[in-house]
Amino acid sequence: MVETRKVQVTGGSTYTVSIPKEWATDNGVSAGTEVEFYPEGDSLFLTPVSEEGRTEGTLDIGELEGDQLTRAVMTMYVSGFDIIALESPRITNDQRRTIRDSVQSLVGLEVLEETRDRVVIRDLLDSSELSIHNAVTRMRLIAVSMLEDAVDALTTGDEDMAMDVIQRDDDVDRLYMVVSRIFRSTLRTPKAAEDIGLSREVCFDYHSSARQLERVADHATKIAHLTLELLGSEAADAVGGEVPAPENGVDEVLPAEFKEALQTLDEDAREVVDRAMEALFADDSVEATELANEARGAVLGVDQRAREIDELLRELDPARAQLLGLIVDSVSRSADYGGNIAETALQKAAPTP
Repeated sequence: MVETRKVQVTGGSTYTVSIPKEWATDNGVSAGTEVEFYPEGDSLFLTPVSEEGRTEGTLDIGELEGDQLTRAVMTMYVSGFDIIALESPRITNDQRRTIRDSVQSLVGLEVLEETRDRVVIRDLLDSSELSIHNAVTRMRLIAVSMLEDAVDALTTGDEDMAMDVIQRDDDVDRLYMVVSRIFRSTLRTPKAAEDIGLSREVCFDYHSSARQLERVADHATKIAHLTLELLGSEAADAVGGEVPAPENGVDEVLPAEFKEALQTLDEDAREVVDRAMEALFADDSVEATELANEARGAVLGVDQRAREIDELLRELDPARAQLLGLIVDSVSRSADYGGNIAETALQKAAPTP
């Protein structure tokens, strides 16, 4: 409910305004309470002075197991709790293993305490010292290199490289969780945005772009899995015998013309992502707009080349053509995600009302 107040002048030079009593009561504000003001553009945010300390949260994990328990731990982490207590009448060994695996997959967490009915996790990092800019930059480097290595693994028949790409996806996921944690903290309190030195709008742009980079990494991982299937690797998931292992290596799987076209497509897709990220990070709005428009325009060229490559696959056997078509689609989609980042960069560079 919106309430209005008139600004008054006291003492001839001091502006004063009253605050709603209901809000003050709900937030423990009374006579003598100190409050903080945070200017942001033409807005002024008011918040009670919070006591320094670590935020604690408790979650009853009950019958949660596997992925559900993992998601619960991640949700508490992203929500910004520094100390997370997981409780149940009796925590099973499987639950404990899942909790430990979840802790290892998140940046800065450690198990602080374990009892029969309680596991306490602590965040060792100071959120105010984390850099969302550095986290997104690191995501960009890993995701783009994953895409390059995934295609190289396919064209060279390098199974070890494909496995390495799959493993690096965990690094991108960890960084995305960090970005999400920082972003959500800026939504809860203006102080968090002030501590990291960025406006909440910029944090939103970084979080949105980080999501696109996470998807690029997912598609690189998909390409790596498909590569293992095409090469008949024992590390690949079973494919029902539809795609037999090639007898003469990767050259039997990939026609030379397809290989060359795919490498060019990969280079163009990575260029879109890189150009879009340069636009996002550019301080000059004119430069950012120019780079973003170049990235957006290049997406159309990638889509066209992807359709041309699909035509090359018509001469192959259907099972193999289907898997290679999925790889082409993943590379093309990666360029689309770069185009989404470019859109975000354009919004960031636009004048604010």
